[in-house]
Amino acid sequence: MIDRSYQKLSSLLTIITFLVLFSGSAGAVDLNSLVYPALNQIAIPEVEEIKLDNGMRLYLLEDKTLPLIQASVRIHGGSYLDPVEKIGLAEFCGELLRTGGTEKYSSDELDELLESIGGSAETSIDVIAGSLKLSMLSSYTELAMDVMAEILQRPVFEQAKFEQLMVAARSSVSRRNDQPSSIGDREFEKVIYGKDSPYARHTEYATLNAISRDDLKAFHQRVFRPENVQMAIWGDIDSKQIVELVKKHFGAWEKGKEPIPDFPKVDYQFDTRTNFVDLPDVSQSNVYIGHLGGRLTDEDHPHRIVMNNILGVGFGSRLFKQVRSKAGLAYSVYGVFTANLSYPGTFYNYVSTKSESTVKAIRMIIDEIKRIQNEEPTEEELKLGRDRYLNTFVFNFDSKGKIIERLVYYDFFGLPKDFLNKQMEMVKSTTAADVTAAAKKYLKPESLRILVVGAAEKLDEPLAALKNGEPQKIDITIPE
Repeated sequence: MIDRSYQKLSSLLTIITFLVLFSGSAGAVDLNSLVYPALNQIAIPEVEEIKLDNGMRLYLLEDKTLPLIQASVRIHGGSYLDPVEKIGLAEFCGELLRTGGTEKYSSDELDELLESIGGSAETSIDVIAGSLKLSMLSSYTELAMDVMAEILQRPVFEQAKFEQLMVAARSSVSRRNDQPSSIGDREFEKVIYGKDSPYARHTEYATLNAISRDDLKAFHQRVFRPENVQMAIWGDIDSKQIVELVKKHFGAWEKGKEPIPDFPKVDYQFDTRTNFVDLPDVSQSNVYIGHLGGRLTDEDHPHRIVMNNILGVGFGSRLFKQVRSKAGLAYSVYGVFTANLSYPGTFYNYVSTKSESTVKAIRMIIDEIKRIQNEEPTEEELKLGRDRYLNTFVFNFDSKGKIIERLVYYDFFGLPKDFLNKQMEMVKSTTAADVTAAAKKYLKPESLRILVVGAAEKLDEPLAALKNGEPQKIDITIPE
């Protein structure tokens, strides 16, 4: 069902492209006059859910399309648990789970094993959770279970691999100021969440030096417990066989003694701040303008999606039209209102412009934020804002992996299985008044935090002229 919808959409796009390219003397094609047939209804497959006695949650979906078994494991607990003096601990644990060997397989043996059968296994840990992704031919189903059990339960974090990782990490620290855009991305997170927030902090030489293999083992023992694990398996599988194998390899895994702490709250006050990173040798500015964002569960988040598309996403957005197309001030300009489940996202507007037009571009962006609060979108803008979301909605279902992984994510946060479909229906029904109401409720042009990464002496006006708080210089010197 999904594949046919995808093929139909692809065929329509191919036809449209042909008409545009080869219309010749007949004149340009009016794309708005084209009539599209309705896509097939999206049929969501039924996922089997099982909870083991030790608390581990299992999600199964049979799909005989290809002779593959695929797995995605989510482990609750991420770098927000890092002690302040050992920032980087969770990240390195996630890296070495797979590359640092296990009790049964050395790192080289596991590499050779996976390569010999055309399989793959990758691990990582981000801010809120860890993950294991595995893919093998279904004829190796029992081996797949064995490999996952070894990686998740019995990693050894080989000394040689640990040392290699530390060398690479120190090199990364030394190069982190090489690109102005990288500086801006990193520092704006600190401007919003605070420099000591788990959602914005980063490694330093000192925190790297404080991490040992014993720390990795302790972190693993604390976080990698069955009650923190959600395992999704799909593909050419037999559900009964998988349940038996999972119980065989994971049933004796003992629960942890202490629950994992909840995600830290974000302490944020809406205020005005202007910050800058002075790079005297650059000829353009990277500018970030915004404030704290929201959560996916906000009741009017679907209206916010449409608002966001109209304001700052894509070639048809107001920011693109005004700042780049009409004023010609920007190489790149966009705005994004992000929302998470675990902690609030960010509302940020970005522009890359020459130094001599920096303050002018900032003023134009602020004007557009104010305008969307007071000037309802036109019918054309509203249609584009909704269609940008609706026309890509089908791609949320173009693979079984996306479907089952989303279910795992929703299940952890207690969301209904049809959460995404309800969001789509609200986007579809969003009105111009809904967009304006969302803009007035969630956008705070009077309380913006601004970060400019560029050459302070080359700006068209001093940043103080923005009257957005006394400009504060950010020191990006890398501590020894």
